[in-house]
Amino acid sequence: MSEVHRRAFLAGLGAAALPLPAFAQGDPADLLIVNALGGFGDSNRPPDSGPRRRELDARVLADARASGMDAVNVTLGYVAGEMEPFEYTVREIAFWDSRLRAHPDALLKVFAAADILRARAERKIGVIYGFQNSAMFGEDASRARIFADLGVRVIQLTYNPANAVGDGSMAPENRGITPLGRQVIEALNESRIMVDLSHSGERTCLEAARHSRVPISINHTGCRALTDLPRNKSDAELRLVAEGGGFVGIYFMPFLSPDSIAEPEDVVAHIDHAVNVCGEDHVGIGTDGGTTAVDDMTAYRTRIREEIAERRAVGIGARGENPDTLPFVERLSGPNQFRDLVGLLERRGYSSSRIEKIMGRNFVTYAREVWGG
Repeated sequence: MSEVHRRAFLAGLGAAALPLPAFAQGDPADLLIVNALGGFGDSNRPPDSGPRRRELDARVLADARASGMDAVNVTLGYVAGEMEPFEYTVREIAFWDSRLRAHPDALLKVFAAADILRARAERKIGVIYGFQNSAMFGEDASRARIFADLGVRVIQLTYNPANAVGDGSMAPENRGITPLGRQVIEALNESRIMVDLSHSGERTCLEAARHSRVPISINHTGCRALTDLPRNKSDAELRLVAEGGGFVGIYFMPFLSPDSIAEPEDVVAHIDHAVNVCGEDHVGIGTDGGTTAVDDMTAYRTRIREEIAERRAVGIGARGENPDTLPFVERLSGPNQFRDLVGLLERRGYSSSRIEKIMGRNFVTYAREVWGG
């Protein structure tokens, strides 16, 4: 994104911007916390596609609120499978709308950056609608306006395999953005939807970042310089996103460690590397997980082995997903995960202002640039 484009884009947003709240120094409870990719899942319960799926479990909701999280980008819509992507995605949006209507005292749908601050002020959790694939566009980039009108605020261009807009991180050809992909990026820019390059191949990420006239994000990733796995981003990708004014969220995933068993110290190391590459104004967190702890780890490990085998069988698994690993950092899970991370960053020597940026302020600043408010 050129400086000329950036200045012109920001000029139209400045008048509507609200001040970020001030926080008491050194008190994690006062931090604005935004999870750039997470959710309300309960790993203690097997996936349920029946009527109960419409219900948000009371414990899950209580854990999310107890975590101190003020907003979270949740994945909805088509990711993979035999369903028709557009129809399934529209149904999923309606499903999430019904979930939010059922909990008006706890959840608030996010349309603009100001809604994150409103959720915090009202002691609710702001719910950001996001996709982890763009297959629901079909061949029609103009569907971006439909999704924007339905409240979608983040669209990831690819999942792990290739699709019609570009190559995912596990696509061996690394072919980059397609002509349709360029049209989709332009439509997302016009509709003020975040372009998310998580899961993308390196060439796809670099080309998308250069083509977009609006800052782009990598909402949940790690640093390939520390752990050389496809789901992590190279320094070239991280740097280009930051130079364009974008956002990088570090996840709590096994890909942070070469042995695929990540520890809290690995999360801190990847945050530290991202800050060194991108600068402290462009780094945050996107855990890629929920805030409810696993009660029976033995039973859960059995189920996760089956899920990883299924992901491999349908071609959506990633290198680093192994039968004996977990899709989260076991010692950085549950409702205390954000407080624990703050403590680790403090011990790393991070200042209060830097921690505030990483835990949520950077995401809100970036969201203002894309969404307004």
